[in-house]
Amino acid sequence: MKPPLKIIGLSSVVLISFLACNNPPKTEETAATTDSLMVKLDSGQVANIVKRSYQYVALYNVINKFALDESGPYCSKGWNKIYKATSLANADTRSIARPNNDTYYEVANLDLRNDAVVLEIPAFDSKFVSLETSAYDHYVGIPLSTTKGDYKKPAKLLFYTARTKGYKAGEKIAGIDKYLEMSGDFVTAFHRLMPESNNPAKHAIILKQIKELNAVTLSQYLKKPATDSSVAQFPAYGTTDADVFGENLLEVMQFVFNHSTFDPADSLDNAVLAAYKPLGIEPGKAYDASTAAKIDTALFRKVSLEVKAANLAIMEDPTLAMQLLFQAFQPKGHINLQTLVFQSVIGPIGQPATEALYPPVNAADGKPMNAMNDYVVRMTKADLPPVKAFWSLTLYDTKNGFFIPNKENKYSVGENAGYKLDKDGGIAIYVSPEKPAGVPAENWLPTNRIDQGLSLMLRLYAPDLSKVKTWKAPKAELMSKK
Repeated sequence: MKPPLKIIGLSSVVLISFLACNNPPKTEETAATTDSLMVKLDSGQVANIVKRSYQYVALYNVINKFALDESGPYCSKGWNKIYKATSLANADTRSIARPNNDTYYEVANLDLRNDAVVLEIPAFDSKFVSLETSAYDHYVGIPLSTTKGDYKKPAKLLFYTARTKGYKAGEKIAGIDKYLEMSGDFVTAFHRLMPESNNPAKHAIILKQIKELNAVTLSQYLKKPATDSSVAQFPAYGTTDADVFGENLLEVMQFVFNHSTFDPADSLDNAVLAAYKPLGIEPGKAYDASTAAKIDTALFRKVSLEVKAANLAIMEDPTLAMQLLFQAFQPKGHINLQTLVFQSVIGPIGQPATEALYPPVNAADGKPMNAMNDYVVRMTKADLPPVKAFWSLTLYDTKNGFFIPNKENKYSVGENAGYKLDKDGGIAIYVSPEKPAGVPAENWLPTNRIDQGLSLMLRLYAPDLSKVKTWKAPKAELMSKK
């Protein structure tokens, strides 16, 4: 056997052993095995790669599910199309961790390889609307928001990348209000829209306005012949992020690298490229399973689950969680690796603090919440979240961040999913399998009496940042059992 080849990368020595037989001639069957590379990485090296990959893996899963997974509730059934929600999400939602149950998702999934795409957006008669954009790298842009005074009139936004064939940066198109250069060829651009469910007249208007959302290629917009297009061959997305880490990480990352823009001056971009170069994954290459490097997929899955658990545990520390939430969901150059991993684990595709904050509500006794217990979350009028738009409290399971199925179809408490304030302007929200006597159904979050971790998350839309600095999230009090 040939001696191992040493390759230096990220201050680590990666030992690559060529699995070749010395004497027997290669057959077609053994050639793939002989020519492939078995890469030996210790747990620290694997952890580095997992952390630097998490933002891409999480968004690859989310964006591709949004576009292609027709079993999911947000699926647009293809690219350059829009999924238009007219009801709140329910327990069938499995395409993203910690989904909203307080706004409508209007999800546009864009393929920008062969042509630019124009998103036509109506005015919206709602107290909170925002448009969020993300590519596979999970950097977040908010090109439109009611917090900025937008949505008072219709707007047309043109999306393109440095690689888009049908459009040159700087070209002006009649009728276009904003030009958005994206960092990836495959993009999700979606609205969070407060449906004003408590105001039937406004809600009816909003439902009509949703129908006016439209996505067209630039060629269609200009009434010109369509540009040449090709169908992308996507690697399989995972049911969970751990599935990608444990099954086809290198194939996914090669695809991501080939459809992302990397900045030579960006340290995080340089670090992820350097981490993968010893594995043979570089922008512009084609992935070939028969000759690609081989990695310990079981170890990668294991480490990814450890990284996930460590970041979920941060939500049990309100101080650290709020620090990271104030830093999360930013554009490239305005966010560090720790925060990128945190946001990708806790709930991909969130909004920056100027738009929304997501404080956890933990148990008052400091123990992890469990469905074997009942809880109550009390807030006086003075304790209510300081917001300029609205707030909600949503219940998830801890393991996956999914809604807990229940026959009442109730997953959050708030202005859109329903709530009732008491005579003094406060509220008590109950978390239990059965609704306590005298409690309004709107203020009850149903559980199942099983050994299941519970996670409560507040959402503060258009938070009053000056007041949030001194405001404290409520605690969930353990209720005594009779």
